[in-house]
Amino acid sequence: MLTGIERQRLGENNMVRGVSATVLLALWAGLATAETPPLPAPGRGELLYSTHCIACHNEQMHWRDKKLVTNWHSLRSEVRRWQETMALGWGREEVDEVARYLKAVYYRDLAPE
Repeated sequence: MLTGIERQRLGENNMVRGVSATVLLALWAGLATAETPPLPAPGRGELLYSTHCIACHNEQMHWRDKKLVTNWHSLRSEVRRWQETMALGWGREEVDEVARYLKAVYYRDLAPE
């Protein structure tokens, strides 16, 4: 038989478990109904790359063994070279935007600008 104190503690433990379960259920329900935040809008470099470059350059282009990009300068040079080859008419700002995008996505290990 349980003493009065043991019954009281047992009742308190059950109450704590019940409250904890209720709180967890409420949190879970809140998460389940929460809206997923929208993805950030693509930056200008990503848009330029997606519009003008992605047709020929897939992800494997940036991971090949004989890649020409080894540092920030060579990355900018390659973007500038290809925009000239494609006659895109980009200025320095557009070249830099695309190079920054490529650095963020594919060339994270390059030295900073």
